[in-house]
Amino acid sequence: MPILVPKGLPASKILKSENVFVMDKERAEKQDIRPIRLAIVNLMPMKEVTETQLIRMLANTPLQVDLHLLTMDSHESKHTDARHMELFYETYDEIKNQRFDGMIITGAPVEFLPFEEVDYWEELTEIMGYTRRNVFSSMHICWGAQAGLYYHYGIEKHVLPEKLFGVFKHGVKKKKNQLTRGFDEEFFAPHSRHTQVMAEDVRRVEDLEVLAESAEAGLHIVASKNLRRVFVQGHSEYEWDTLKLEYERDVRNGLPIKPPCNYFIDDDPKKKVLVKWSGHGNLLFANWLNFVYQGTPYDLSKLDKMKV
Repeated sequence: MPILVPKGLPASKILKSENVFVMDKERAEKQDIRPIRLAIVNLMPMKEVTETQLIRMLANTPLQVDLHLLTMDSHESKHTDARHMELFYETYDEIKNQRFDGMIITGAPVEFLPFEEVDYWEELTEIMGYTRRNVFSSMHICWGAQAGLYYHYGIEKHVLPEKLFGVFKHGVKKKKNQLTRGFDEEFFAPHSRHTQVMAEDVRRVEDLEVLAESAEAGLHIVASKNLRRVFVQGHSEYEWDTLKLEYERDVRNGLPIKPPCNYFIDDDPKKKVLVKWSGHGNLLFANWLNFVYQGTPYDLSKLDKMKV
């Protein structure tokens, strides 16, 4: 089945060239199917890049997904064309009376700020509060995961001595969990961040389970026991060249940056990138969508009666 995207979304052309099955809403309305209603709260500055990465993952499933892109009304996006935002994005006020099967909240380049000093923090907390009764399952990624753990459970983030940057080996801690079904015992995932949430802080919370972590990179996948809230500190959705482009940008800007670990062959930036995470990345998103599909009520108005 395809993923349904707004007509004309630039990501559609890129993904169709990769044989990813995307469909616009006009065509989808002719099919007698209730698709999964999914919202992406895109907090990244280069929104079109993030859209493409996430849609690629969400389209790799037999389920039909009806996608909505959300932006912060309290924050002006300076790195994405205003026309793009106007055509393809909605605000929280525009969707707050709707319900969704799933929601993804992305990362954001605001790691060094206390959460409360982020200019859209109040709006984001409204959205995270809204998910309790109006979204079956929410996936938080990178800074979004740290923000979600702080908002829902009061868990603080901590600044790392240096940027965690590269592709790291992880171990599965809960092999029978629906999110890690089919994972190898060891797998790889990219990380790119200056802050982290400590595993010991998460393990103190009875409602949370650590599903995957790394000796080098720390926590990767954490979830509430009922999987209504999922927190992913890494970036399984990254394309092959995402870390390469980030490294080259930091070098151009004169920032103190080392080549991403375990990413280039022989860790040499002059050599090619060795991709080793995309299989498990696709599986993570497919498992989450399958869980959402199996668990969400057909009538989304029943969400407010379900255990959060």
